[in-house]
Amino acid sequence: MTATARRATEEVAWHALSDGNRRRILALVRDEPRAVGEVAARLGMSQQIASHHLRVLHGAGLVVERRDRQRHMFVVSTDGLAAVRDFLADFWPAQLHSLKRAAESAARRPKSRRRSA
Repeated sequence: MTATARRATEEVAWHALSDGNRRRILALVRDEPRAVGEVAARLGMSQQIASHHLRVLHGAGLVVERRDRQRHMFVVSTDGLAAVRDFLADFWPAQLHSLKRAAESAARRPKSRRRSA
């Protein structure tokens, strides 16, 4: 995937995740496939609204749709979350390095100064 395509994928995913209802839906379909009606009932929204949010999540690649006879079942797509995960993962090395420096600095201080700090 090119850098431009990756950024576009990230943008679509972040847009989809910017809505609290869609984040609630993702949490609900994280562990098992659920039908639109079940999502709507559990989250206290109409099926039309639930369906809209699921379409946005599906378009962003964050959920996959499976058919179970007449029912449309939705479940989280770990592949779709990869762009978001990769974006956030870039922040951890710098943060861990800062934490390591702070811990090493605290360990080098004399014990009497550590207690009062």
